[in-house]
Amino acid sequence: MFTRRAALISAAATALMLATPALAADDLKLPRQKVELVAPPFVHAHEQATKQGPKIIEFKLTIEEKKVVIDEKGTTFQAMTFNGSMPGPLMVVHEGDYVETTLVNPATNTMPHNIDFHSATGALGGGALTLINPGEQVVLRWKATKTGVFVYHCAPGGPMIPWHVVSGMNGAVMVLPREGLNDGKGHALKYDKVYYIGEQDMYVPRDEKGNFKSYDSPGEAFTETEEVMKKLTPTHVVFNGKVGALTGKNALTANVGENVLIVHSQANRDSRPHLIGGHGDYVWETGKFGNAPEVGLETWFIRGGSAGAALYKFQQPGIYAYVTHNLIEAADLGATAHFKVEGKWNDDLMMQVKAPADIPANTN
Repeated sequence: MFTRRAALISAAATALMLATPALAADDLKLPRQKVELVAPPFVHAHEQATKQGPKIIEFKLTIEEKKVVIDEKGTTFQAMTFNGSMPGPLMVVHEGDYVETTLVNPATNTMPHNIDFHSATGALGGGALTLINPGEQVVLRWKATKTGVFVYHCAPGGPMIPWHVVSGMNGAVMVLPREGLNDGKGHALKYDKVYYIGEQDMYVPRDEKGNFKSYDSPGEAFTETEEVMKKLTPTHVVFNGKVGALTGKNALTANVGENVLIVHSQANRDSRPHLIGGHGDYVWETGKFGNAPEVGLETWFIRGGSAGAALYKFQQPGIYAYVTHNLIEAADLGATAHFKVEGKWNDDLMMQVKAPADIPANTN
């Protein structure tokens, strides 16, 4: 059900929308391309470089409010999501394309929602033009004028903004240069695979015995969740929606010799991605492809409310842990993913010279 606070916020945002110019008629004489989005960590098919002219790229995002399990203890969480996943899907276009997004808020939901694209220009990133109540949908079009990876998130107003964001309503857009990625010196860079990792901080209230509480709706969870949020200490920090979402049978796969692009977003807090046993060969730490990438990084920094990208060629087989190098968050709160890499081991890069054995007795 709607809370009184949500209703007031909805009314205020509606007034803002009425003061904002409506979408122009579809007068662009450009070809259209409809894209079927896929759930992270995977990314929909796309060209890395293109010789075609700009297009209108059509996406559809359906908001889904649902209860999910977020750890091995069975802790439940009242999530608010784009297309049912945390994070929402990665949307890929090229510089100069027009992004036309249909945002759907089904009547089965209980809250008003909208979308703020950090990659867009004007009207609160689209937030002022997309606020919709349950049972409504809206279509927004914006031009991709900046290259890079960017966050998008729900921003319905006031204290609803951080609550919706940390409840799962965030994702990312990747705007590629039309000529593709390069090393900052004019040499083309290509990736064999791309994975999208969305880092999520969560704030789950506890009962008087210290057990995590469960709620039947987002509105029921709001007041107590907000009190936990204000302490700025998350109960969970996870990749892609839950502890273990990208480990074990869900580990990301690659082969020795493959270049893998890792897109990493954090819509609310700073993060420090690190690939244990590997490096960032080329890292767009701020996520913007117009800047030359840094090279050979051990750990990189993702500012809260932004996304970054790192390209790495795997050189050894095995299991690589990808973590935020606040190791407390990685080991204790859940922010760990695994890459499972197949291929031939290279002794020149690493080898065990002697196996573990007893310390020799002093022979002096």
